[in-house]
Amino acid sequence: MRKSKVKDNKVVKAMEEMKRARVKMLRYEKLREVDGVMYKEEKVYIPKDNKLRIEIIRLYHDMPVGDYREQ
Repeated sequence: MRKSKVKDNKVVKAMEEMKRARVKMLRYEKLREVDGVMYKEEKVYIPKDNKLRIEIIRLYHDMPVGDYREQ
């Protein structure tokens, strides 16, 4: 996510504005940065990077295939 945020113009502009103002949060955007990760409304903001978003969905929503044995 840290690498992908540079692809999202909204995040890039917000980060530039936060640096200029020397703050960690933009109230009007409800964005804040913690350890290089952006949050929007207290949730992790996933940058507009389709490859990253697909990977996150795959990791958290695909069902793991287990070893099923009839008993």
